[in-house]
Amino acid sequence: MACFPAGLTLHGQTASVKKLESEIANLRNDTNLAHASWSLCVLDVKKDSVIAGYNTHLSLIPASTYKILTTSTALALLGWDFKYETRLEHDGKLDSAAGILSGNLYIKGSGDPTLASGAFKKKSDTVSLTDQWARILFEKGIRRIEGAVIGDAVVFEDEMVPYSWIWGDMGNYYGSGACGLNFMDNKFTLYFKSGSRKGDSTRIVKIAPAIPGMRVINQTFTRGYSDNAYIYGSPYSLVRYVKGTIPANKIKYEVEGSQPDPPLFCAQSLDSSLRKIGISIAKKPGTLRNFLPPAEEYSTISSDSLPLPPAANAPVSQKTTKQIWKTLYVQTSHTLDKIVTETNIQSNNLFAETLLKTIAWKKNGFGDDQTGIEIVTNYWKSKGVDLKGSYMADGCGLSRFNAFNTRQLSEILRAITLDSLLFDKFYNSLPVAGKSGSLGRLCKGTVAENNLHAKSGYMTRVRSYAGYVTDKKGRLLSFAVIVNNYDCSPAVMKDKLEKLMIAIAETE
Repeated sequence: MACFPAGLTLHGQTASVKKLESEIANLRNDTNLAHASWSLCVLDVKKDSVIAGYNTHLSLIPASTYKILTTSTALALLGWDFKYETRLEHDGKLDSAAGILSGNLYIKGSGDPTLASGAFKKKSDTVSLTDQWARILFEKGIRRIEGAVIGDAVVFEDEMVPYSWIWGDMGNYYGSGACGLNFMDNKFTLYFKSGSRKGDSTRIVKIAPAIPGMRVINQTFTRGYSDNAYIYGSPYSLVRYVKGTIPANKIKYEVEGSQPDPPLFCAQSLDSSLRKIGISIAKKPGTLRNFLPPAEEYSTISSDSLPLPPAANAPVSQKTTKQIWKTLYVQTSHTLDKIVTETNIQSNNLFAETLLKTIAWKKNGFGDDQTGIEIVTNYWKSKGVDLKGSYMADGCGLSRFNAFNTRQLSEILRAITLDSLLFDKFYNSLPVAGKSGSLGRLCKGTVAENNLHAKSGYMTRVRSYAGYVTDKKGRLLSFAVIVNNYDCSPAVMKDKLEKLMIAIAETE
């Protein structure tokens, strides 16, 4: 039954209120929602009072509206001006006169999700990041490396994807897991040539970037006009299967997948760039993960105290003592507010997962999901949000183990407004109705256009929205609506929720 608290006006005193009542009633009586679970909560953020609600207590799968928690907490705890640093470091001795580095060259990651990311690439960026790095090292006089190029991702846990992600997601680009050395959005692209008739075979004509050793088994065929191809594969496995269908008459049809091992590919890319400009390297590239002993052989998780890989002239199995690495170059990221904007506007799962691990790393010395989840939930509890019945399983909302109710999401949004700087940065990071992101085509020509700022959420049988809108009375409202297991198409469900959000904006 609808929850309209006593003393709040929502019973037909104005045409706009009647419209909101009508839209809620339409959803309650909609046969497409006969088997669904759904919830709505609208708050007046100034008074902290419920304007309208339905099943506000019901725990539901929120999909990507869940990114609200991760991105706002990151801004609050790390600061809008936080920047990641990726360092090029070396052990051993660097003889600048002779041009010889007697040790290994390390790419020491801090989890920067923007490292060589297409999200921040400009048209003028014609030189790859690793080519830029290679030129910098060449200008420092390095002509020979007697060790190897090694990717260091140990600031984060090795498990790139949360345990609750499904097999059907993790091989695709949106299932790219986060690690301590992210690179090129942790994804690759397959380019297909399809046939002209249903059932024709397809052919992969290009893979970019080309990942050394990766094997792609193509089991797709031609059918229809829409993309229905999925890539299957797990982290650190060099085998990828692609199944499903490719639209007819395509020459270079793109399907994106998750990289098997981003830190290794980053090291391989720098190794290639160095060799290309004439720097010789004695050993093959690798990652620090490959060189570490079993976990029980060390008791700390700080990257500063982990065993180092073997020296250039030592076998891989040899244990080493702590050494001091020297910095050759530092690559800094964009500020966090820009990263959060990219995360929310494009609903970037990799960026959100990285932020969760970064929160844990900066607050507890190591980037793991579970610690990040504990910090996020404890933060909102400290702000007075009752999180009973909520469950966090990742940082982006891709897991179906996540559950929140709309009252909790609306209360978190309200709490954000109490910090003016946090609210400004967060509010401006959200898609805007009729203007940007997943809301770019919604609410055109209505009072909600260029007014409603919200994060959308979508996965199979889940539609959700959560954010802010200023109503006709001038009140800033926070709202959340979640629908699980509807019977209509996703597009039809989106249309129903668009009407609801317009009605919320027209309230007075």
